[in-house]
Amino acid sequence: MSDAVTTRRTGRGLLLARSAHPKQALFFAALVGVLAAADGRATRECLVAAGAVLAVQLSLGLDNDLADAQHDYRAQTPGKPVASGALPTESASYAMYVLILLAIPLAAFNGSIAAVALLVTLPLGWLHNHWLHRTAFSFVAWTLTFAVAPAFLAYGGWGGKLHGDAPTWAVTGAAAAVGFCWHLVTTLGDLVADNKAGARNLPLRLALRIGAPRLLLVTILLSGLAVAGLVAAVLGTGLRQ
Repeated sequence: MSDAVTTRRTGRGLLLARSAHPKQALFFAALVGVLAAADGRATRECLVAAGAVLAVQLSLGLDNDLADAQHDYRAQTPGKPVASGALPTESASYAMYVLILLAIPLAAFNGSIAAVALLVTLPLGWLHNHWLHRTAFSFVAWTLTFAVAPAFLAYGGWGGKLHGDAPTWAVTGAAAAVGFCWHLVTTLGDLVADNKAGARNLPLRLALRIGAPRLLLVTILLSGLAVAGLVAAVLGTGLRQ
């Protein structure tokens, strides 16, 4: 293989990685892996659980950039390879489908019920990317996605069999609160670009009403309370009923 071809493929791989929103995906995957470890799961189970979540989230990140390509182009949003034309939409779509096909067996290996809990976040993400994330209901998908994460962990195991029991309501509610706050956190840096693109998601509506600095303070406060609540729920009531 020539150096030019290798360089081109490496460059395209970096563009794909940038378009997949890797920071969000890695955060969510790492959170699931840590919670699985805290639940006493074996290392291999923690890695497979985190890998399944990572594949799902990376695919949704690519779908997000594909869905937002026209809006990002009009707003001249920086760091968007699909919108700028640096990354062909065909390449991004192909990588997205590969990740989905990878996520399905990884999720299934955690157990049948656990797989359903994780894979239901795919249509939730598509709903968010294509319809909700520019509206006042932009928080819905992230909140529900984090809310089903405890079910993925509580029913998760090794080898695709039935495992575990239902998660506690305390952990489920606390995880949902973390998801709501995570939506605020990930949107704060894009408020200006979203405003230029004509979006009116919940964080932007709040920023226009109370100001971005106050929204930042509120987000920090709520995030701290949500994370503390999740830790308290896990240590107090436990993951499973």
